[in-house]
Amino acid sequence: MSFTLPIDDVLPQVISALRTTGRVVLQAPPGAGKTTRVPLAMLDANLTPGRIIMLEPRRLAARAAADRMAATLGEYVGQTVGFRMRGASAVSNETAIEVITEGILTRMLQQDPELSGVGAVIFDEFHERSLNSDLGLALCLEVAGALRSDLLLVAMSATLDAAPVAALMDAPIVTSQGRSFPVVPKWLDRPVGNQRLEIAVADLVLHALDSSPGSALVFLPGEGEIRRVEAALQGRLAPDCTVAPLFGAMDFKAQRAAVAPARTGRKVVLATSIA
Repeated sequence: MSFTLPIDDVLPQVISALRTTGRVVLQAPPGAGKTTRVPLAMLDANLTPGRIIMLEPRRLAARAAADRMAATLGEYVGQTVGFRMRGASAVSNETAIEVITEGILTRMLQQDPELSGVGAVIFDEFHERSLNSDLGLALCLEVAGALRSDLLLVAMSATLDAAPVAALMDAPIVTSQGRSFPVVPKWLDRPVGNQRLEIAVADLVLHALDSSPGSALVFLPGEGEIRRVEAALQGRLAPDCTVAPLFGAMDFKAQRAAVAPARTGRKVVLATSIA
């Protein structure tokens, strides 16, 4: 790892807590680096001979995390680091860290309540709270208490009030600093009126690009709204500005291209909450 991230300062505390208690709750703001650093640190520390499973709430996040960790190791996804989700996977006999979506863990527990071959389960972005993640943690705590005292459990979050989760898990809390960037809210002088959503959003995108440097990330409810705003922007942007839709039904190659920095010029990413 040739560069440092804020999470690096507390990784020794995380590893120490896992060696001592087998559980830890990690508070780390966005940008700290917890998603890609913690699993690799656990692997380097040889905490368990079993696989390290990390849950991600979204498919794009799962694949992106696996990509980043594999790149850090100088490998391809599917070697030391892999991923698994409904309809797609990249794992092998070498895989020691597996990034999965939440429903996969539920299925694993149904098929094998002991989680044979799994040494650690990491619940990333636990503050997002879903039925699958809550059920997964409850079942993992039950498994650890009744069948697998060696099962390591980690809950990680950017905004969660850690105390109740730590009490539930009987786990210490480790807190990391983050790396933030200034955010300046800008408000319109008046509401946009009775314009159609796609026209109003397109106008706001143009206004934002005219008044600020850099690219733009625009959140929209769904694919339909994204396609209509994309159409409304056609012919109205500078030649060096590209529009990149981003939603769940796209193939991963297109999703990855959408979130990649613009090689030249500027980019407008029209995204659902997948981003």
